[in-house]
Amino acid sequence: MWKQLYSAAILLLILTVLTGLVYPLAMTGLAQTLLPFQSNGSLLTKAGTPVGSLLIGQNFSNPAYFHGRPSAAGQSGYDAASSGGSNLGPTNKKLVAAIVGNLKTVRAENNLNQAVAVPADLVTASGSGLDPDISPAAAYLQVDRVAHARGLPKAVVLALLNGHIQDRQLGIFGEPRVNVLELNLALDAQK
Repeated sequence: MWKQLYSAAILLLILTVLTGLVYPLAMTGLAQTLLPFQSNGSLLTKAGTPVGSLLIGQNFSNPAYFHGRPSAAGQSGYDAASSGGSNLGPTNKKLVAAIVGNLKTVRAENNLNQAVAVPADLVTASGSGLDPDISPAAAYLQVDRVAHARGLPKAVVLALLNGHIQDRQLGIFGEPRVNVLELNLALDAQK
């Protein structure tokens, strides 16, 4: 029996070292070597200071910026420590009220009448509550507001937006999208 316990203890020690030390260190080293930008959080900088990640949405409320999806993460939204959807069903009164409120906000911010269709991603939160991307349709809807707030010609803002539309991954996965932080940083770079 002691021989079996000794063998089990040795095996536990070996597997602990392999799976708890060697494997994580090897994966970290490999990731840092092959994909350093991604493995360090895909952080974007402005004047050498990190301003956000390409992977995590932020709350932009200034009319001079494109706005992302609403967030259900945390009490006031965009809380990465509380990532997650609201888990409210389609008939839940709280969800319906939130969508109606978001719809009113989008219409008011962008000076839209009731006949203009608003893309769903501007009024509903994503599953994580931290989606950094919006659909091109959601971005196009905001062009007039952003151009007016910045005092830029609409054509300049449209050209910038069109240059930031990302196609499907590998041509088949996902939908075309626009990273809101990346687009807003490009807007800030305009003189």
